[in-house]
Amino acid sequence: MQDVIQSVLKAFGQLGDPAIVRLLIKSIALTMIVFAALGLAMWWAIDAMIERWLIAALPADYSDTVAGIVALFVGIVAAWLLFRVVAVGVMQFFADEVIEAVETRYYPEVARTAQKLSFSRELANALRGMARTIGVNLLALPLVIVLLVTGIGPALLLLVVNGWLLGRELTDMTWLRRQSKAPGVNPVPKTTRFLLGTSIALLMLVPFIGFIASIVGAAAGTHIVHRALHQQ
Repeated sequence: MQDVIQSVLKAFGQLGDPAIVRLLIKSIALTMIVFAALGLAMWWAIDAMIERWLIAALPADYSDTVAGIVALFVGIVAAWLLFRVVAVGVMQFFADEVIEAVETRYYPEVARTAQKLSFSRELANALRGMARTIGVNLLALPLVIVLLVTGIGPALLLLVVNGWLLGRELTDMTWLRRQSKAPGVNPVPKTTRFLLGTSIALLMLVPFIGFIASIVGAAAGTHIVHRALHQQ
């Protein structure tokens, strides 16, 4: 846990670097554009589905009320999921810039030998990460619905799921650039990855901080990967 805290604090401390500031502006702008487009498309799909199936299956006196409740619940869950998917997907697309900024400042001896990923590979990694996040969250959705009666159950389950997902994505970003020099599996322990991912998932819940959480996570993940490599 101490390793994760130190890495996150270092990441916050570098937010003032010109390279990170430029990246923040680009990533926030792109995140908002993609989030808005996907949000509108999903809301249209939800509205059409409710109108076609749910309202038709309910008595007229209850259809509007139930449809409104369902739309609100699904909309909140969709927005919560979409923000994480889009933010991390955009971050994966710009990951090389974050990692380069961190390595240049803290690990200059390895920055010169890092493998720079091609545009096609960065795009493939981003799309693969987004698909994995959507898929795993959809698999967890039935259990989320079952846990609604517990009140806090759905939030805890989604936090665990996304903590696991984020921990992998945020450390793989750096690990992929080091594969040519240190082939094998990701050296970061699973527990450390989970703690990092959960920490960033919690930061994404905080207003405004959520917009920079993915960059903080990518930077922190870079520190954690380099420490793990050093210990090998």
